[in-house]
Amino acid sequence: MGKNYDFSGWATRNDLVCSDGRTIRRDAFKDCDGKTVPLVWNHQHNDPTNVLGHALLENRKDGVYAYCSFNDSDSGKAAKMIVEHGDVESLSIYANGLQQQGGNVMHGTIREVSLVVAGANPGAFIDFVDMAHGEGAEQDVIICADEPIYLTHADEPPKEEPAPKEETKPQPKEKEDDSKETIQDVVDTMTEKQKNVMYAIIGAVLDENNKSGSEPDDKSDDDAPDSDDKNNTSKGGNKVMKHNIFDKDEEQLESVLSHADQGEILAMAKMKTVGSLQSAVKAYCEEHSDVLKHGYEDIEALFPDYKDVRPGAPELVTRDQGWVTTVMSKVHKSPLSRIRTKQVDARGDTLRGHGYQKTKQKKPMGNMKLIKRTTDPQTVYVKDALQRDDIIDITDFDVVQYQYGVMRQLLNEEIATAIMVGDGRDDGDEMKISEQHIHSIWNDDDIYSIHYDVDIEAAKTEIQGTRTDLNFGENYIYAEAVITAALYAREDYKGTGTPDFFCTPHLLNVMLLAKDLNGRRIYNSKADIAAALDVNEIHTVDQFEKLVRTDKDQQRHQLLGIITNLADYTVGSTKGGEITRFNQFDIDFNQEKYLIETRLSGALTRIYSAIVLEEPVNP
Repeated sequence: MGKNYDFSGWATRNDLVCSDGRTIRRDAFKDCDGKTVPLVWNHQHNDPTNVLGHALLENRKDGVYAYCSFNDSDSGKAAKMIVEHGDVESLSIYANGLQQQGGNVMHGTIREVSLVVAGANPGAFIDFVDMAHGEGAEQDVIICADEPIYLTHADEPPKEEPAPKEETKPQPKEKEDDSKETIQDVVDTMTEKQKNVMYAIIGAVLDENNKSGSEPDDKSDDDAPDSDDKNNTSKGGNKVMKHNIFDKDEEQLESVLSHADQGEILAMAKMKTVGSLQSAVKAYCEEHSDVLKHGYEDIEALFPDYKDVRPGAPELVTRDQGWVTTVMSKVHKSPLSRIRTKQVDARGDTLRGHGYQKTKQKKPMGNMKLIKRTTDPQTVYVKDALQRDDIIDITDFDVVQYQYGVMRQLLNEEIATAIMVGDGRDDGDEMKISEQHIHSIWNDDDIYSIHYDVDIEAAKTEIQGTRTDLNFGENYIYAEAVITAALYAREDYKGTGTPDFFCTPHLLNVMLLAKDLNGRRIYNSKADIAAALDVNEIHTVDQFEKLVRTDKDQQRHQLLGIITNLADYTVGSTKGGEITRFNQFDIDFNQEKYLIETRLSGALTRIYSAIVLEEPVNP
């Protein structure tokens, strides 16, 4: 051909493993011989300015050779300059209609040739550039990449020097002997990370060949299949990959990633909304699912395995357990499971001393009220099972001990909940923890638990009065109503020591957010609220949220909090009734059964030793 091209080079070479694991075999693109295809920058088809010119394809026994000419557009002139300067030296093809036998590409159609920073085929490079700077002045230059073979082109010269079809075609210079490196020499120049990627790519290719059942291709060039056999599917697979900007085929799509897209993917990975390289690859593939290029398939195979942030047993997510520990540690523990309490109420008005007058009969004082209660124990348990196969297979942690820990925590929470508010099951439920055995403070008789309603409207009237010009916030009024009710109820409190306050997290937040007329917080901490309530500590209980009870007059009350000293609550358990665990192997179902249980009783042992703050619920 005449000297009417700007540069030439190998668009693709045969029998070299590309970076996507494919190997292009001889005459795979034989039908493209003599065709002219667009010359594009970096496989970008979204803008016509990315088309830099055209490439005339020539099929040779070693691959496909391209004679490329730039157009007169600004982008074409810019690309010509960087090629002449040697800044870009790699070529890459964009092909579809591929037919494969395992990882071997036996037939396809080249749709465009691209100038790229790094090509997928290790033999595709520019080997001749027309650098005519004046009339009759020309210079032959050979440009070859010196990057590792897995990423760009090989250092070795092409197997066949480009020969012009016409006498006027310039010939490339021969390379120096010191550039003839072996594959081992190239591998030795790689970093450890580059070697690992190369091994992963080769492994993926071998795995693909094994899956497809294809035999190793050890045939000579003369035995290479002819393109006329492209429809002979008996010799291998017919994997079809189509659809690009130049050829709108209706055939099936497959997501493939090319080196030309690396820059955009890396930029996406640095974005906060993406966060990782793996996420960026997935996002890019989804966005460009209709574009197929010569590059990596299943790039996730190169990512490292997932690793636990916190090795060992799984992190247990539970409701707040802090109050459970407080209850279990502060209740009075007795070695007797059958509890009996006897108290005499000596506060009657008739229980008084009398003055004596002569000749008058001395009268006895009024009757004292005897208060007594007996409580019997009940068994409370948690039962579970594990398949023996799972016990053997789980090696990261001791799953049996982990299971026991979970069961023990659930048992403690169930007992603490029963002590404070009951287990919540209906009376007819066979699994209910009976309040005749473990009396809940919330539902206990009025003589033991003082039930006091928080009157929000009364507090508002007392605080606001007739001053309509003052705007006290709802949080402030609510907090003051709770504190007022708690202090008034303390007048009847007969418990020992200083009690604690157990309340819902919402109630605590309402009180912490209370502000005065100047917008300043009334209470800066839990300690400030505890001082206002005259309690020792405040404990939040998730299980108190939205609990409602119905009293004997069929009035409904929503629980806000409980004030009590748990030393006045006795939990009794005889020897043998302590918390004990059991296990048994079920030979029929090949599983280990686990049981953890206790037998105990519980009740307040002092009258008026608890205050229950509630809010009336409108019918």
